Amino acid sequence: MANELNIEEEIRLLELDTLSAQKWGGEGKIEEWVHKYLLSGKGGKSNPEFSEGLKREKRWWNGPIEFNLADLSPAVGTEAGMEFVVDKDKWLARISKLANSFSSPLSLPPLIVEYRDGELSVRDGNTRYGAINLLGWTSCWVIIWYNSESDYYLHNKTLFRQKVG
Repeated sequence: MANELNIEEEIRLLELDTLSAQKWGGEGKIEEWVHKYLLSGKGGKSNPEFSEGLKREKRWWNGPIEFNLADLSPAVGTEAGMEFVVDKDKWLARISKLANSFSSPLSLPPLIVEYRDGELSVRDGNTRYGAINLLGWTSCWVIIWYNSESDYYLHNKTLFRQKVG
């Protein structure tokens, strides 16, 4: 029981910004940060189902990395063809309210994205993505998970070429 209280206290005290994620990533603990973030409720609401789903299989992780918004595929929005289409007026009200609370990209939690067949699909942070876009910011920080080691290495090779080129 005492161990559970320590975990709960650690989650309560967890910083949820990109700088915190960078620190954890630098220590090789980005997956641990992601699960604590998803369980914290500090991003709006806790998401234990997502955390448990990620734990069901081996994942490979990368980040936080700064990406152009244009390189990301949001799953939620008002456009036809999106995975989750929402009411335009409600969406605009929600992202406008959120955008008003943003001070800088580094003060936000990174988006959590899945590498899917060469695309980066936003799985957590679609509302943040919408608010960032509304503010006119052109990039944001992301944490990427890969479902296979080969995808991890393939994407990292691509990222390295982009940085060098």
